[in-house]
Amino acid sequence: MSSVFYDHLIDLKKVEKHIKKVAKTPEEREELYKLVDEIVHHRVIGCILDNLPEDEHEVFMRKLIKKPHDRRIMKYLAKRVAKDVEEFIKSEINKLAVELLSIVEEKTRPSEKSKLS
Repeated sequence: MSSVFYDHLIDLKKVEKHIKKVAKTPEEREELYKLVDEIVHHRVIGCILDNLPEDEHEVFMRKLIKKPHDRRIMKYLAKRVAKDVEEFIKSEINKLAVELLSIVEEKTRPSEKSKLS
């Protein structure tokens, strides 16, 4: 996984634990981690864009593309977003973790058909 400016806000221990439990191979586990990483990234960026004034979108995206790991991006956002940026990112990641756990559990739960067989 690549480093991004909001990495310090991510806590997906429960999701990671569940992935370790359900992945049958190291390759499958790595693929699931990559999917989670992409989903988190899209959700966080969408959340930021929803809260950032539209006239700042292009500047933000240029900063993100040029140096995604740069922690100064958080300071840039804090000056331009009315909400506490770190808090709403943490909140969004927590909601996403619940959604991901629910999906993974649903997909790995034995179906009713297999219980009847």
